[in-house]
Amino acid sequence: MEVALAIFVVALALGFDYTNGFHDAANAIATSVSTRALTPRAALIMAAVMNFAGALLGTDVAETIATSIVHLTDARPHEQLTVVLCALVGAITWNLITWWLGLPSSSTHALIGGLVGAGLAGGLSIYGSAIIEKVVLPMIFSPLVGFTLAFALMVGLLWVIKSAAPAPTMRRFRVAQTVSAAAMALGHGLQDAQKTMGVIVMALAAVGWATPGQIPLWVKLAAAGAISAGTYSGGWRIMRTLGRKIIELDPARGFVAESVSATVLYVNAFVLHAPISTTHTITSAIMGVGATKRLSAVRWGVAKNIAIAWVLTIPAAALVAAMFTWLLGPLLG
Repeated sequence: MEVALAIFVVALALGFDYTNGFHDAANAIATSVSTRALTPRAALIMAAVMNFAGALLGTDVAETIATSIVHLTDARPHEQLTVVLCALVGAITWNLITWWLGLPSSSTHALIGGLVGAGLAGGLSIYGSAIIEKVVLPMIFSPLVGFTLAFALMVGLLWVIKSAAPAPTMRRFRVAQTVSAAAMALGHGLQDAQKTMGVIVMALAAVGWATPGQIPLWVKLAAAGAISAGTYSGGWRIMRTLGRKIIELDPARGFVAESVSATVLYVNAFVLHAPISTTHTITSAIMGVGATKRLSAVRWGVAKNIAIAWVLTIPAAALVAAMFTWLLGPLLG
């Protein structure tokens, strides 16, 4: 029973990874597509390849998910698997709801909310201090850093190019966006695919097939492949929101937003080992570069709806995961 459940949980985790790919594909390519730096198909192919490469660059974020959210080691194997299963159900449910509504919410926070909700409903303890340090604080500061840094860099860039001819300057930034979009997609794979790796290791460790903190190569390849496949399938609803509904971007602003977002992702993955939201980071950077036109250029009504989705993500995913834990726990136990 536990072996079959572990296999099912691994498959479901890869399904979540796939939804993460098409849900968050817009993060990497919406700005490049909206400024016509890349065609949609070329952008999707590039993002899929870079997501795959990014997923293989490290394991620190995966280890944080596997060992610093829910305390599983004292629970019985079927209880551990039930918690992971219901956490994934909560995260996938929220991903699909926000994808349908076209809201760029966080797959990262949906997964973390699912783990917290399922863990508490299953009678397990959570690592409160680690969650505050590695989830809550980055959740607050990453968008603020993204907005502020993007705004400041865009102001400086506008001053540098103020005397340049507009048409050739924008052409150069379209070329530069190819690089910045690739960097953003690499950061997305580095962050988001690792979270699925962490969940898979949690399931494998429950039945003695892996050790927390050690990611088998096949897990890395499977997670990288699933998120790349999801990315290639596209996320057009969310892409329209990020690329056009918040603000109409030009190539220079798109380049700055992507570059800032990629930098924030790399710092958190390699230095802080924090599982931050690529969605929050790129959205706040887009708002930052947009505000350099004038504050009214940003469609704050759309931004407000996005912010509401951000606030609701963790508690909504936690609630769904908790409900499934209460329903499935007695059946699987």
